[in-house]
Amino acid sequence: MTKLYDQSLEQLHALLVSKEISATDLTKETLARIKATDDQVEAFITVSEEKALEVAKGIDAKGIDANNVLAGIPIGIKDNIVTKDIRTTAASKILYNFEPIYDATVMDKVYQADMIPVGKLNMDEFAMGGSTETSYFKKTKNAWDFTKVPGGSSGGSAAAVAAGQVPVSLGSDTGGSIRQPAAFNGIVGMKPTYGRVSRFGLIAFASSLDQIGPLTRNVKDNALALNAISGYDPKDGTSAGVEVPDFAAKIGQSVKGMKIALPKEYLGEGIEPGVKEAVLKAAETFRALGATVEEVSLPHSKYGVAVYYIIASSEASSNLQRFDGIRYGYRSENISNLEDVYVNSRSEGFGTEVKRRIMLGTFSLSAGYYDAYFKKAGQVRTLIKQDFDNVFKDYDLIIGPASPTVAYGIGENINDPITMYLSDILTIPVNLAGLPGMSVPCGFSEGLPVGLQIIGKHFDEQTMYQAAAAFEQATDFHTKKPVILGGAE
Repeated sequence: MTKLYDQSLEQLHALLVSKEISATDLTKETLARIKATDDQVEAFITVSEEKALEVAKGIDAKGIDANNVLAGIPIGIKDNIVTKDIRTTAASKILYNFEPIYDATVMDKVYQADMIPVGKLNMDEFAMGGSTETSYFKKTKNAWDFTKVPGGSSGGSAAAVAAGQVPVSLGSDTGGSIRQPAAFNGIVGMKPTYGRVSRFGLIAFASSLDQIGPLTRNVKDNALALNAISGYDPKDGTSAGVEVPDFAAKIGQSVKGMKIALPKEYLGEGIEPGVKEAVLKAAETFRALGATVEEVSLPHSKYGVAVYYIIASSEASSNLQRFDGIRYGYRSENISNLEDVYVNSRSEGFGTEVKRRIMLGTFSLSAGYYDAYFKKAGQVRTLIKQDFDNVFKDYDLIIGPASPTVAYGIGENINDPITMYLSDILTIPVNLAGLPGMSVPCGFSEGLPVGLQIIGKHFDEQTMYQAAAAFEQATDFHTKKPVILGGAE
C-alpha cells in the first residue's frame, strides 16, 4: 500500500473520494506514524487521539465532499493556538494544565473544512525563541539531522511536517517563526499578510506582529491550507475585511515578465556562503523562467532586529500580565500573601527567555525611557515599511535567504541571546511592515536544507504562490527527503 504520510493533499483527497481509504484510516495511520517517530523527533506536546478519531468518524459518517480537498485531512496545531478541551500550553510551565473552554477562530475554520486536528505541537515558550529550545516540555529535533535544531518558534510544526507525521500544520510567525523553521526543515512555510488570518484565540506574544500560517511539504498544499484559514473575523480587531481569493488560482502560470527584487542587504555580512550560493542560483532559475531579477536596497533593514526586540518585548510584557497564578495555569505553592502568588507563580512558571523579554519590554515602556526606546522604534519601523513600499512600486516580489545559516547544533547558541536574536535579521522586517513572506526549499548547504524567502505586496499571496510553484516545478529540492521520510543516507 502507498505510504500515506508521503502523499500530497490532492493525492490523499483522491484516495478519500474513491473510498480506497476513509478519514478514520488516514487518522489512524497518522497517529501510528506519530507514535513510531515522535521519540526521535519530539514534535508533539499533546496527541489528542480520542478526539481526532471521533472527528474522523463524524466526517466518514457524512461522507467526503469531493469539492473540498481538505476534508478528512489530519493537521497538527502549534500549541499557542487555543483548542477547546485539548490542552494548550504555549510550551510553558505556567500553562502546563490549561484546557481552554473555546476554540480559536482558525480552529473553527479547520473544523468547517472537515480537517482533523491530531495534536498540539512543540514550540519555543510563548513563541519566544528561534530554535524550540526554550520549551518547558522537550527539545524538538530537526527532521534532517537529530543533532540540529528545527528552528523556531514553530519548530514542532515544521519538524512534524518534514518527518511525515502530518501532511500540514499551523504555526505562528512574529519575526520569522514559520519561515525560519520551514527553511531549516526543507518545507514550505507561509506567513500571510498581517490581518489576513484571525488572531482570535492565538496566545498573544506581540499583537502588532503575530500572524498564523500553514506549513506543508509543497507549494500547492500550502495555498489550499491558507484558503481554509483566511478571512475577516469580527472577534479580532486587527482582522482585515479583505476578500479572500483562491490562493492556488495562479499556480501553474508562467512568471515570464515578472519583476523580482534581490536586496543587497540580504546577501551581505553574516550570510553563510552555502546559503548565499543557493539563493543566487535561485535568482538564476527565475531569470531562466523569464522573470527579471535585479539588485535593490532596503537601507533601514539593518535596524530591524533592534526595532523588533523593543516593540515585540514591550507588547509581550503587556500581553503576559494575564498569567498571574489567579485564574488558570500554574500557581506557586510557596506563598504566604497575595503578592507571593503573583511574584512566585510568575518567577517559577516562566522560563529564562520569557523573563528576559518581559524585563526588556517593561524597561522600554517605563517612564523616562519610553520616548528613547519604544517611540523611536515605532518611528524606525515606519522607515522600514517605507523601504518596502518604494521597492514594490517597481517590483512584484522580493527574494532573499530565509535564514543567514542552515540549522545549527542543539545547545550551540542557546546561551548567546545576541546570536539567537541576530539569526532573525532576514525575516523580522517583513513582520514589522505587515507583509506576507514565505520560505520554499532552494538547495542544500553542509547537507542541510536552505530556504528561499519570497516577500510579496500586502494581500498579494497569490503572486507569491505563483512564483513559488514555478520555482518548485523548475527544481527538485522539494522532492528531497530526510532519512526519516525514506530519503537516502
